[in-house]
Amino acid sequence: MRDLNATVGTFQKVGECLYRYSSNGVYYARIKVNGKDLGRHSLETTDPALARRNLSKYRKEQSQIDQSKAKMTLAALGAKYLQTVGHLGHKTVERKAHIVRRLQNDWPNGSSVQVSKIRTSDILLWLGKYQFGPVSRNQHLAQIRSILEMAVSDGIIATNPADGIPAVKLSKPIRETPTWEMFRAIVADVRAQRFMADAEESGDFLEFLGSAGLGQAEAAALRWSDIDFEQGKIRTFRHKTKSGFVIPLYPQVRELLERRRKSAGACGNNETVFHQKNARKALAGACRRLGLPAFTQRALRRCFIVRAIQKGISVPVIAQFQAHKDGGKLILSTYSHVDNDYALKCGQLLTDEAAAMEGAAA
Repeated sequence: MRDLNATVGTFQKVGECLYRYSSNGVYYARIKVNGKDLGRHSLETTDPALARRNLSKYRKEQSQIDQSKAKMTLAALGAKYLQTVGHLGHKTVERKAHIVRRLQNDWPNGSSVQVSKIRTSDILLWLGKYQFGPVSRNQHLAQIRSILEMAVSDGIIATNPADGIPAVKLSKPIRETPTWEMFRAIVADVRAQRFMADAEESGDFLEFLGSAGLGQAEAAALRWSDIDFEQGKIRTFRHKTKSGFVIPLYPQVRELLERRRKSAGACGNNETVFHQKNARKALAGACRRLGLPAFTQRALRRCFIVRAIQKGISVPVIAQFQAHKDGGKLILSTYSHVDNDYALKCGQLLTDEAAAMEGAAA
C-alpha cells in the first residue's frame, strides 16, 4: 500500500539532458543516441559538478554501444561465449561450460537480465552464492570477466563491471621435493623389486625424469630420433605450452640413454625411447617402502631444478633448460628458499684475502 506521507518528487530540468529529482536531489541524465530516447538514467550524485561530469561520461559510453544489441541477455551471452572456446582442451571446455550453467541457473534475479544492466554488486552476489576455495573463485571471476569483455568488444556495454573486482591472492603451496639422495634411493628401490615385471623399465623412466628435468608427457613421447648423441642434445616438446625446445644431453642422462640404446638393438629411429609411459604406481610404492612423502613424478623435475641451483647453475640457464620464456622469474619465485641458501654460502666466499694474510702473519 502506498505511503500517503511519503514525499513524491518531480523531475526538474536544470541543464541540457540533465534533470534533478526534487525529493532527494539526485541528478538524472536523459539523452538520445541515434534518435532513440534512452530514458532517465541516475547519475548517482546530488553534487551538480559531479553530475555534469557523470553526464559527459554517460554520453561517451552510450555513443560506443550498439543500441541494436542492448537487449542481449546474460544467458544468451554465456551461450555465445561457449561457442568461442571449442578449440581448447576437453577438460577446459567442460569447466567453462559448468561455470556458464551456474551463470544461467544461479544469477541474482535470473540470467534473463540484460547485460547492460549488470552491476559489479551483481557479480559479487553471484560469487557469494558458492562455498568454494580461492582457486575456484578466481576461475569463476576470470570467466565472467571474459564473458563481459566479449560484450564490451561487441558494443553491448561500454565498460566491464567485473574489472574492479580483484582476484584472491593465492598462498604459495609447499610442494614436497625429494633431495638428490632420496631420488637415487627411489630409483634403486624400484629396480630392486624382483616380482614387478616392469621394475627395470619403471626405474629407467623415473631416473630419466629426475636426471633430465622433464615431465612425464615429454619422456613418454621421446623418440630415438630426438636424441643427438654426437651433438650432445635432446629435442623435446612441451605439451602444456605447445612448444618445442632443446636441452643438453646431460652426463647423468647420457649413460642411461646409451645403455638403453644398446639394449634396444636394431630399433628404428622413430620408436619411442621408453616403453613405459607412466611410472606413478612404481613411484608411490617406492615412497611407501622407504618411508618418504608421497612424491609425484612432477616432484622429480623439481628435484632436478633444486640440484641445478645448488650446483651453481645460473637461474636464467635453468629456465632455458625448462623452456621457460620469462628469463627465470618463475624459478626465482618458486625456488627462492633454495636460491637464498645458495646465496648465503656464496657470501662466505667474499673474504678479504689481504686482511686474512696480515692476520696470518701476525
